[in-house]
Amino acid sequence: MKPLRIKAIAHKELIQIWRDPLSLAMAFMMPVMLLFIFGYAITLDVNDLKTVVYDRDRGSASRELIDGMSASGYFTVVGEVHDQREIDRYLDSGEALVAVSIQEDFSKKLHKGIPAPLQVIVDGSDSNTATIALGYINALSEGYASRVAGMRGARPLPIVDPRIRVWYNPDLKSRNFIIPGLIAIIMAVIAALLTSLTVAREWERGTMEQLIATPVRVPELIIGKLLPYFGIGFVDVLLSVLLAVFLFGVPLKGSIFLLMFLSGIFLFGGLSLGILISIGAKSQLVASQISMVATFLPAFLLSGFMFAIANMPKALRVITYGVPARYFVAILKGIFLKGSTLRLLVMETALLSVFGLVVFAIANRKFRKRIG
Repeated sequence: MKPLRIKAIAHKELIQIWRDPLSLAMAFMMPVMLLFIFGYAITLDVNDLKTVVYDRDRGSASRELIDGMSASGYFTVVGEVHDQREIDRYLDSGEALVAVSIQEDFSKKLHKGIPAPLQVIVDGSDSNTATIALGYINALSEGYASRVAGMRGARPLPIVDPRIRVWYNPDLKSRNFIIPGLIAIIMAVIAALLTSLTVAREWERGTMEQLIATPVRVPELIIGKLLPYFGIGFVDVLLSVLLAVFLFGVPLKGSIFLLMFLSGIFLFGGLSLGILISIGAKSQLVASQISMVATFLPAFLLSGFMFAIANMPKALRVITYGVPARYFVAILKGIFLKGSTLRLLVMETALLSVFGLVVFAIANRKFRKRIG
């Protein structure tokens, strides 16, 4: 391979990108827009659960329990009803997701040290929210029971007193692990989408015949076309990392240099995949559609970003090994939240490298300098 030929192809591609405002906008604005949209839209934190209360006790104990729920920040009391049938109306209309019904003798039983049942009704149409809401209620009720026992001078019932410490994400903010995963998903889509148009564009505009007539070899042509988008990809990754840290407040505990180095390996594979798609499609529209389907859906569903791979059926777990975003998601989460070093990420790095080299080799083999 001759560097001058690669440089000439890269220079030609840069001029083409510069003269195409749509490509420039897609290259720099799209990652930022997607990170904004998904970063604020996707969250697993459940707060301000709309709650309706049916308090038949009207005592100090029941009022303290209701106030404690409101003060927790997890529940927002939207109304107090005076009939059981009104609870159904709130839940049916969606005005409330949680209903708490307190019996008449709630305060008396508590003061006597007798277990006081508390009825909680949760809208289960969203099972994830319902499960989290029940966990919040259990924690609040246990804390309340311990306080009441302490005021009465009695020992709390639980024998085990767990002291829990959460590592890497102590506040359990979903944004801290969603944003790094989002960067992987967005870069997987952008990398393949950008280069999926390059070769197809040459065929559509009739300039491929001129390239075929030159002495430029296939590897030189592919590398020359990859280089400008490789630089653009680096800028996109850096922008995404800066937004994650300074806008979304995600801690970056690891090395930014290691992150950029491993991002380069991931970008090489993603850009090579886009070139491969472009070689096979020979149409910009078809190439863009294939690249979206081939990158976004596997990256979003099978990378471990939203759904734990360990919980997937065995057949799908095997398929995930062929999804490069799986390894990049693990790399980003490790560097951002754990401060992982290259020694801890050697397996993901090796598999990403193998993916990139294999896809590049296939693209090199598939492209032929002839008019079909």
